[in-house]
Amino acid sequence: MKQFIAFIRKEFCHILRDRRTMLILIGMPIVQIILFGFAISTEVRNVETAVLMPSSDAEVQRIVERLDASEYFHVKYIVHSPDEIDRLFKRNRIELAVVFPSDLNRLRMDAEDIQLIADATDPNLAVTRSTYANGILHTALNAIKRTGTKADASPSLIISGKLLYNPQMKSAYNFVPGVMGLILMLICAMMTSISIVREKETGTMEVLLVSPVNPLFVILSKAVPYFVLSLINLTTILLLSVFVLQVPIAGNLFSLLSVSLLFIFVSLALGLLVSCLVRTQVAAMLVSGMVMLIPTIILSGIIFPIESMPGILQALSCLIPARWYVDLVRKLMIEGVPLAYVWHEVTVLLVMAIALIGITARKFKNRLE
Repeated sequence: MKQFIAFIRKEFCHILRDRRTMLILIGMPIVQIILFGFAISTEVRNVETAVLMPSSDAEVQRIVERLDASEYFHVKYIVHSPDEIDRLFKRNRIELAVVFPSDLNRLRMDAEDIQLIADATDPNLAVTRSTYANGILHTALNAIKRTGTKADASPSLIISGKLLYNPQMKSAYNFVPGVMGLILMLICAMMTSISIVREKETGTMEVLLVSPVNPLFVILSKAVPYFVLSLINLTTILLLSVFVLQVPIAGNLFSLLSVSLLFIFVSLALGLLVSCLVRTQVAAMLVSGMVMLIPTIILSGIIFPIESMPGILQALSCLIPARWYVDLVRKLMIEGVPLAYVWHEVTVLLVMAIALIGITARKFKNRLE
């Protein structure tokens, strides 16, 4: 164990003296969590809005004021004909239009009386804007009904809804679990494989393997520093998520840390496997990027919902460790479910860890022979 610890200390010294590597390992998680949390956002803000009001009505004016007072919409134009709405859309002056009925005396103040027109060149964004506007309009209509205005005399449709776990619809709630999986996979798998392959490429790995230490311990000693750095990055991400992005840890912190350690172990095993299969750093980068990084971004559910993918891609996503880890983080951190409710995802990661370690040990042994 003294020799094993000496090898770990040597690897730590090698990492710490490389400032560029340290900048990537420590600085990149901070930059990515802030970038995903603030810059890359699916929330709507200051949507340029036009309102079609055939005539001035006190109740309609109250609804428009409620819409404009929200942080999501900016009522920029008040128009009186549909042609003006069409002209504003064509000139890219507005992104959403709210059309009130022409017969205000028969206004029933429900969703059927008001039409929302959105720019659907980006369909997902158009649906999001319409959903936000629909919620604000319903809130305003219900407030008018409770005040006992003339709208109470006619039948109306009252729709109540509730958003679980993320009532404010903050995009950080979605990106934080994905960034955690991406960062841990990047550091554990990619950096570990490149570090070991670099020793092979420079010819120093043979010197390490003929040392008195067991060759498998030599490989593990190079993975331990990245395990420690991953724990530091995990702590940093959680602190930034809670205190900067305002994403609370709704579940048990010990359960979240436990599954994170399991995912780190899986990622390290994957990196060790790549290091056994390739001999150059360029090959390690290509394998890491094509087999780990790109599939992690596309098939783990970080950006694109897995349920919307074709069946064959959904099947391939089951082979991506980050897919199961992102699900675990969302359930444990965002939803706050107990660990017993996520036994399926934990079992899959355990099986992956055992399989990867077994294959790596076999390949490593064969290469020594």
